[in-house]
Amino acid sequence: MRQPSVIARRVAAASVSLVVAAGAAACGPKDHDAKGSGGDSTPHKGGTLTVLNSEPQTDFDPARLYTSGGGNVPSLVFRTLTTRNRENGTAGSKVVPDLATDTGRPNKDATVWTYTLKKGLRYEDGTPITSADIKYGIERSFAPELSGGAPYLRDWLVGAADYQGPYKDKKGLSAIETPNARTIVFHLDKPEGEFPYLATQTQFTPVPRSKDDGTKYEEHPISSGPYKVVRNENDGEHLVLTRNTYWSAATDDERKAYPDTIDVRSGLDSSVINQRLSASQGADAAAVTTDTNLGPAELAKVSGDEELASRVGTGHFGYTNYIAFNPTVKPFDNPKVRQAIAYAVDRSSVVNAAGGSALAEPATTFLPNQKSFGYTSYDPFPAGASGNPAKAKELLAQAGYKNGLTVTLTHSNAKDFETSPEIATAVQDALKKAGITVKLQGLEDNDYRDKIHSVKTEPGFFLAHWGADWPSGGPFLAPIFDGRQIVKDGANFNTGLLNDKSVNDEIDAINKLTDLDAAAKRWGALDRKIGEKALVVPLFHPVYKRLYGKDVKNIVISDWTGVLDISQVAVK
Repeated sequence: MRQPSVIARRVAAASVSLVVAAGAAACGPKDHDAKGSGGDSTPHKGGTLTVLNSEPQTDFDPARLYTSGGGNVPSLVFRTLTTRNRENGTAGSKVVPDLATDTGRPNKDATVWTYTLKKGLRYEDGTPITSADIKYGIERSFAPELSGGAPYLRDWLVGAADYQGPYKDKKGLSAIETPNARTIVFHLDKPEGEFPYLATQTQFTPVPRSKDDGTKYEEHPISSGPYKVVRNENDGEHLVLTRNTYWSAATDDERKAYPDTIDVRSGLDSSVINQRLSASQGADAAAVTTDTNLGPAELAKVSGDEELASRVGTGHFGYTNYIAFNPTVKPFDNPKVRQAIAYAVDRSSVVNAAGGSALAEPATTFLPNQKSFGYTSYDPFPAGASGNPAKAKELLAQAGYKNGLTVTLTHSNAKDFETSPEIATAVQDALKKAGITVKLQGLEDNDYRDKIHSVKTEPGFFLAHWGADWPSGGPFLAPIFDGRQIVKDGANFNTGLLNDKSVNDEIDAINKLTDLDAAAKRWGALDRKIGEKALVVPLFHPVYKRLYGKDVKNIVISDWTGVLDISQVAVK
């Protein structure tokens, strides 16, 4: 990717707001019947599905949303050229057609992608959806006043780097052509075999120019999906969606649209959400959450109740928590010191600090353990489940620290069980056994992010995490290890400041592949090559455990999002 890439300027793992937000390993839901609980498990149309969330669905405008696969609540209203396959587990990590007839037709070098729209597509007012609407929807996402969406198109489209959107530039983007009402063609400035994944982002939602009222569009965006917005209070804190009567299941293989109404209520405390889902009284019996996990204490309580345990959905999202090193800061400029720390880490204690094995899985690879990412099992510094302090001491002596050393570990004070004090303390205790004294530097979350994502202030040793924009090795490895994505004056995510030509060249070579299975294998091989440099120490991949109401049916949890897909559920 070209330097400096705006892709690297996003907030790490905020994409997982995609699903959260965000947000899976190689398994689907295990703790429940995939059809749901209750006597009659057959899904039926009708009723109201309540969604209980902690975070409001703010900026409900397809240009401003940063959601892969179309998002969860957003994908009920916004359809895109392609979308995620709505299936359990591994099958759900595939990209499939949505508004388009296929996932895209590339030219020989994957620099031109052509899509044809399905016949019979209509908005909520009955007017037809055209290719020009999709082009316009993309163009308005470049407007500064509608910022917030995925930045890839600015990097990938020919001549798009300085485009300021249709409000300032009426000519539009010449890189997007619409030769007729059902055809749209994208011209890229470099090969991108994963363009079908990008076409799942909400920026590919059609927007009729005549209905666009700029920043006010979010109050009543025009639906292309099975539901339309009839109420949006307090910027997404309370959303009510009802059926779009012009949506046709004949044009949509992915969304089931069983409930008549979707009632989204946000701004709730996570403990309150789990209490309400647990009790399942009144409307809460037909309720789900798309952003609130069970914590360790709550999970322990739920696990002891057979009925509650049957209403827990288990999912995995492509996400890795890890230790990061800045090799320009001593003593981390010495590879043997970094290797020593990799050997000293006790992943068992880290997993326990993250909530236990039900909520976290130990990681020795940077790529999540899913086939779609190209996961290849390897451990460049095998230390077993609880670390190898003897090997760590041996390496420290070779590095000139036979009497040990003292270092500072920077972490967030946010209680997220990821980069928080619990994880930092587990690392501190393990390294002590290897003769490494770790001083902890806890920062408030905003200060922590500002510090670790600036080349000028990045510490030598800190906790970090990364979530993928779609289930592939590309958006996982490139922002962290592509030297051309080092951002010196802005948010930088290549924390190891790696600028290895062979790595950069391999990223470019894989990006040319349109055979995504072949690409996955090469991402896995590249992960192993980079892992041997000890620029990061993978710690664990999170597991999502979420309750749902007793009257909720047809539970689907894919490895794309790792969370319950509300486009599939039915209520009693």
